[in-house]
Amino acid sequence: ADDWIVWNGSSTSITTFVSPQPVEATDNAFWDQFWADTATSVQDVFALVPAAEIRAVREESPSNLATLCYKAVEKLVQGAESGCHTEKERQIVLNCCRLLTRILPYIFEDPDWRGFFWSTVPGAGRGGGDEDDENARPLAESLLLAVTDLLFCPDFTVQSHRRSTVDTAEDIHSIDSCEYIWEAGVGFAHSPQPNYIHDLNRTELLKLLLTCFSEAMYLPPSSDSSNTNPWVQFFCSTENRHALPLFTSLLNVVCAYDPVGYGIPYNHLLFSDYREPLVEEAAQVLIVTLDYDSSTSSSPTVDGTTTGTAMDDVDPPGPDNLFVNYLSRIHREEDFQFILKGVARLLSNPLVQTYLPNSAKKIQFHQELLVLFWKLCDFNKKFLFFVLKSSDVLDILVPILYFLNDARADQSRVGLMHIGVFILLLLSGERNFGVRLNKPYSVRVPMDIPVFTGTHADLLIIVFHKIITSGHQRLQPLFDCLLTIVVNVSPYLKSLSMVAANKLLHLLEAFSTTWFLFSAVQNHHLVFFLLEVFNNIIQYQFDGNSNLVYAVIRKRNVFHQLANLPTDSQSIQKGLQRKKKTPEPISRTNSQDGVSMEGSRPAAPAEPGTLKTSLVATPGIDKLTEKSQVSEDGTMRSLEPEASQLSPEGNPPAALSDGESWSGEASHSQRDRRRLSSASSSGQWTPTPDWVMSWKSKLPLQTIMRLLQVLVPQVEKICIDKGLTDESEILKFLQHGTLVGLLPVPHPILIRKYQANSGTAMWFRTYMWGVIYLRNVDPPIWYDTDVKLFEIQRV
Repeated sequence: ADDWIVWNGSSTSITTFVSPQPVEATDNAFWDQFWADTATSVQDVFALVPAAEIRAVREESPSNLATLCYKAVEKLVQGAESGCHTEKERQIVLNCCRLLTRILPYIFEDPDWRGFFWSTVPGAGRGGGDEDDENARPLAESLLLAVTDLLFCPDFTVQSHRRSTVDTAEDIHSIDSCEYIWEAGVGFAHSPQPNYIHDLNRTELLKLLLTCFSEAMYLPPSSDSSNTNPWVQFFCSTENRHALPLFTSLLNVVCAYDPVGYGIPYNHLLFSDYREPLVEEAAQVLIVTLDYDSSTSSSPTVDGTTTGTAMDDVDPPGPDNLFVNYLSRIHREEDFQFILKGVARLLSNPLVQTYLPNSAKKIQFHQELLVLFWKLCDFNKKFLFFVLKSSDVLDILVPILYFLNDARADQSRVGLMHIGVFILLLLSGERNFGVRLNKPYSVRVPMDIPVFTGTHADLLIIVFHKIITSGHQRLQPLFDCLLTIVVNVSPYLKSLSMVAANKLLHLLEAFSTTWFLFSAVQNHHLVFFLLEVFNNIIQYQFDGNSNLVYAVIRKRNVFHQLANLPTDSQSIQKGLQRKKKTPEPISRTNSQDGVSMEGSRPAAPAEPGTLKTSLVATPGIDKLTEKSQVSEDGTMRSLEPEASQLSPEGNPPAALSDGESWSGEASHSQRDRRRLSSASSSGQWTPTPDWVMSWKSKLPLQTIMRLLQVLVPQVEKICIDKGLTDESEILKFLQHGTLVGLLPVPHPILIRKYQANSGTAMWFRTYMWGVIYLRNVDPPIWYDTDVKLFEIQRV
């Protein structure tokens, strides 16, 4: 144990700290040797400072651990004060940084220590006796302020603007850090010369910041959103004089990053890219600072309109969190363009990989980017409208569909599936999204889906069908969300391809089997959603949708069976018996999949042993969305929440399917899971004739039945008259047909818009920290510490 820290070969070991002998904060000779000026790396510190020994100091010599933390912060404060002009000072600052990054998680995992950094008197004598006002600050605040100063320290983390010697070096306290923003982009036009040493130093400081913020990982998930992270709260407050340039630097560094290597394919193989670790760290720090529950605050669009007026000039006073505040106030078109282009470029990076293998460096931080994109749309409605204003939104849609399709069989990527679906749900609440989907899809990203010719709407429906029919069991709670998205866009879809039309009918067929309808309390909702899709298209887009109309006619027996669904006890029991014979959640037969796209690989399950983090349950679709009605002029008005037409039985208590909690991947222990599933198998809920009647009577079948009544005889007549077996003739007839005046009065269009709620805010917090935990493996900052926000599980 003697080699706990061997900087420079001197054995100033941790044994010194474990011993009951107090280490004096004033023993300058000891500390000078301790921070000795050798270069190490953060990896060395992790190797030389084992977890067991940090815990030993914490338990056996707490005052020495306190002194160590206090002295490390003191060194950072001194470095920030002096401006780190010498190599020796910089080395000491970096070593303090690394040591604190190593130790902090062990402070956070012990509830008795958690308040330590917020106390004003460290458990050690004051060094140097300078009793100035700074000393009254809690240690945490001194630490955060020193780190923010160091992030704008000329010749250490930013380019100096002076061209002369150390004597006239800039005073770190008089510089205007807004002139030292790290990258051109939002609010800053000048792109500084890249300097990899500065990038490395910034990365180390940001790693320490992220570690400070990670106290959140050591508290169990709670629905109480007032549970703010004190580190983030202080960092994003007006106390941080660098808040604006830091926010801008982080955002610009992420959005300006181009992993292709300046347009030269394969360039990344030639030189090591020092920017990428900085970009990853910046993205992680940025999303953590934006962890803010908007449902408890006044939402930017207060008046419920979607015209963006609420953001003009009369801004309500923004949140105390300055990062959220700045994000919500970005408004220049060129800034939006820069952000959107940057995020789209990075999200598309893994796709480019598939059709130009190795041409670009493959980035790994797409999950952080999706969280960032979500925050942008959620906190800045003007950005959301900008995204939907042009077909640029499709540059975000296609990568998301790619990730969803690719991760559908992989249990370790359930979180990625959820965030992708949440973003599409948010976008689908706006009419423009549905309109944009009509753009032809011509990019040929190799995806494991049937080949088709059509629009982005076809792509979306085909991928959703693939997720529902060949994803793993854990995705069942997302079915409601997936179909809600399709319902939201359906009134605007001008022409579905035959492949997509058949997929929708296959889903209806699968969801309307008696065993599926009777086996869980909420399964019939899926049929309601699909019928709503068909009704919207028939009523509002009949003209271009002959493929769908033809598919409906071909599968008319499905609609007749639904209309004649038996409701007597005997038939219900018989329907449930069928389930035992069909263990598959959804039949995959009679879905003519055809050939998959060239160059695609099937979605693979996770490698056994892959680590994943548990997630809290997501709210049901009724909590996740609120209904808005679209008026004649295209404006939306919010409908008063009423008893949902979909659940006459009221909101189902977490009903269960196959032992999985209905509301998502709840992080119950296995024991709870078994308890829940046995409750469902011991028959707490059983379908009754009254229950079936209660929703069967509400099935919206009128429009479709009328369509069949009018068109089926005509189609049959053509077939007999012309002896036809050829689809194209029938399609030609349907293309020129019309149902004007024959259908029931069109129903108003209902859109289910995402609404902010504390349930999703908590889900995002656990998902985000889970991603950060798993992605930081070198060094493994939080590995093997007692994390409480989620469980670490192996697939």
